[in-house]
Amino acid sequence: MRMKFLDWYLKIAVGAALIGGSMELFMIKTGFYDKVTVLESEKRAWEASPEAQAVRDALNPWRKHEAERKSS
Repeated sequence: MRMKFLDWYLKIAVGAALIGGSMELFMIKTGFYDKVTVLESEKRAWEASPEAQAVRDALNPWRKHEAERKSS
């Protein structure tokens, strides 16, 4: 059985592939991936720091309840 709108689906698929490819090319040419890599490494380094742990502890109102439940 032949699909009724096969040519329409193919046009949409080709258009979507061209748009996606042009977006990827733009991100590569502008150095987007390099910037994101640097930002992610800085974020992970900060999340592993003692300052970040102190902020997480201060902002978690349930930390005492969790500690009590784990010790029980």
